[in-house]
Parts: sequence; C-alpha cells; structure tokens
Amino acid sequence: MTDKLLRALAFDGQVKVYVIDAKNTVEEARKRHDTWRTATAALGRTLIGTALLAANLKGNDQITADITGEGPLGRILATSDAKMNLRGFVNNPQVALDSNEEGKIDVKGAVGLPGFLKVSKQIENYEPYTGQVPLISGELAEDFTYYMAVSEQTPSSIGLSVLVDKGDIVAQAGGFMIQVMPGATEETISALEDKINNLGRVSDLLNSGLTVEQLLDRLVGEGNSKILDYLDVRFNCHCSKERFSDGIKLLGKDDIQAMIDEDHGAEVVCHYCNEAYQFSEEELLALVEEA
Repeated sequence: MTDKLLRALAFDGQVKVYVIDAKNTVEEARKRHDTWRTATAALGRTLIGTALLAANLKGNDQITADITGEGPLGRILATSDAKMNLRGFVNNPQVALDSNEEGKIDVKGAVGLPGFLKVSKQIENYEPYTGQVPLISGELAEDFTYYMAVSEQTPSSIGLSVLVDKGDIVAQAGGFMIQVMPGATEETISALEDKINNLGRVSDLLNSGLTVEQLLDRLVGEGNSKILDYLDVRFNCHCSKERFSDGIKLLGKDDIQAMIDEDHGAEVVCHYCNEAYQFSEEELLALVEEA
C-alpha cells in the first residue's frame, strides 16, 4: 500500500508546507528488517525525514540521509528518489530500550550522542553534494531541522513521529516540514510557532483519525493554505538479482570460483531491504565465464 505526502503553500505564499502519512512505509521497513520497538521508531523517523527532504526532487535526483551516533543502533541510513521510493536500514535492528523519562520511546538513547547527520544529494546535471552537521538532539526531528538551517540555509521546522503499539507493529507514522520563505512577516512566523508548539505528536493526531489535509489545517490554520499536489510514498528498493550478478562479476574469477568450491553456491542479501538472492553453482559458473 502506498502512503501520501501533501505539498502546499500557506499564508499567501510566505510558507511552504509538506505533510506526510507514512504508516505503511515504516511498517514495511519494520517487517523487512525485523526491527524492535526503539529501532523501528528511529528508522521510521529517518525514513520520514528523508521523504520530506526529497519532496522537491525531480527526474533522476536522489537523496540519502546517513545518521551515526554512539548508541546501540549504530548507523541508520535512508534514501529516496524523486518518485518517493524509500528504502533504508539500521545496523542493529534488534534494539528495544526502556521508555524515557517522559514515557516515550527512547530514540535519543538508541541513537546516542555525539553523532552526525550527513545528507548526500545526487542532482541531475550537477556534481554530487554532501552536507554534514553534528547531532544536537538525537530525537532526529530537531537534527533534521538543524541540518536545514545550517547546511541548506533554509529556516524550517520539522516534525517526525512513529507510534508503535504493544505488538511492536507500527500503529501510525508521519511528519511535516514547514519552510519559511524570504520576506515572511514576523506575524506569520509567530503564528506558526504558536501552532507548532500546541500541535502535539503527529502520529497521535493521525492515529486519532486526522487526515493529512486536517493536519495541514492544524499547522497553518483552516482555510489558510493552498494544496499544490500529492505524492505517493512507498518502501521500494531497486535491488535485483541482475544487479547483484554484476557485483559478483566484479569480484573476479578466483573469488567466484572459491564460492563454488567452498559453498557450491551463494546467497546475497540487500542491506537496504533485506531481500535475499540465491545463486546456484551453475549460475556462479556462468558468472565465472562472464567475469
């Protein structure tokens, strides 16, 4: 099932707003990587943040968010293309910490400080670009917001939220990004700050039945926005057996022959989606000839 990302303008064009419902995307990631409660929330927030940053990509553009901290999760990585095909992984998926002092999932503790958020962009007809900022929170929404301010020099507010139920299934997941355009008035900025401060958790609002359109109204005020369009969002990896065949050939004849002699076949697993591809002895022999 696909999810939905809404793009809109508000306050007579002074503000860009993006709102995403990503429940199915995050649940698919959880199932593929068998993530436990805290890892699910951290990976889910990273996927949602990456989708929001990718909302203005075009053509064959791609973006990758790479988070590394000192906590038990290790590395978290997510990528998206312009068609909102998301994929990602966490190095240590079986992490379930006790709730924090506020009774919420302890993403900060699982990510761990100090750490870094690195965002890489591959924009068609441009040189690849990478920006990196230190993690200032570990909760990730603040860290993505800090990245936008420092590396993109775009004043923004980002909210990321994943609600995991007692069975460790994703009950709801979503987020938003608000970008203040040059020339926005102090009155507009003040109104936005009040709305955001009183919003509550996005996943709770979505879980209560709010749509992305209603969440947009909560963020900027009813009747104060113009919806531009919607994007379909999904967890979708572009790995394939053919791609891994090309990778195996690059190992060279000796290494492929060693696989045949020692294991009489091979299994290759995609880091991004955990899909496993089996290569028989006969298939490897064919790759030796092609290598």
